[in-house]
Amino acid sequence: MATSQEKITVYNLADLKNTTDDAIPNYLNSIGFTPSHRLTDVRLALGYSALTLAAACLAWDYKFGFDATKYLTAAAVAVYTLLNGALTLWVVYVERGTVYVGSSKKGGETVRISTETKKNVPEYFVTVEITRPDGGREEVKFARAFTEWFDGAGRFVAAPFQAMLAGSVPVIGRADPKRAAAAKAEGNEGAGAGAAAYTPEMLDALAKANVSVVGSAAEEATGAEAAAGKKGGKRRKA
Repeated sequence: MATSQEKITVYNLADLKNTTDDAIPNYLNSIGFTPSHRLTDVRLALGYSALTLAAACLAWDYKFGFDATKYLTAAAVAVYTLLNGALTLWVVYVERGTVYVGSSKKGGETVRISTETKKNVPEYFVTVEITRPDGGREEVKFARAFTEWFDGAGRFVAAPFQAMLAGSVPVIGRADPKRAAAAKAEGNEGAGAGAAAYTPEMLDALAKANVSVVGSAAEEATGAEAAAGKKGGKRRKA
C-alpha cells in the first residue's frame, strides 16, 4: 500500500477513522495474517434475509392481493422485525466496532481489532483482543493521535501507522519485526527529544515521495525519504 494521494478533511473524525480502519486489513494481510469473514458473513446473511423476505411479501401482495395474503403478510412483518432486531443486536453486542479478525500464520494467535473515536477528541482508540492457540486470552488497549499518520494536507501515510501497530501489539510485532524494531527506536528517540517520532515535516516528505510501505519492504526507502525531507535535498522515489 503506497502513501494515499487521496486527501481527506483533517477536521472530520469520521473520515480520519474510516480511512485508518481501511488500512488495517491491507497491512495485516500483507504480513501474513489470514482474515476471518465470519462476522461480516453473519451480518450480510441477516440483512439479505430481511431484504428477501420484504421483496417476497411485496410480490405475493401484488399478485394475490392484500385480503388473500394478510395473515401471511402479518407473519412476514413479524419475522422481518425479528431479523432486523437480531441484526441490530449482532452489530452492537457482537461486532462491537470490529474492523478486523484474523489469525497469525507464525504463532497461530487470533486477533480481533476494534476501533472507536470520541467526540471532539482527535485520537484513535484501539482495542486488540488476542486469543492464543492454547485458549489463553489477553487484551491490548491504546490510543494515538491521528496526526501521527496523517499529514497536514489530509493524506494518509502508512509507514508511521504500521510502525505504531507493530510496536503496540506483540503479535503484530512478531509478524513484522522490522516495523516493531523501528517503532521501538523511534519511541526511544521521541522520549529523549520530548517530541513525536514523526514530525509534520517528515509526514509531508513521505507523502510527497509516495513511498511504498507494505509491511517492512520499504523500510530503507522510508528512512531515506525522511532524511531527505529534513535536509531539503532531492527526494528519490522508491
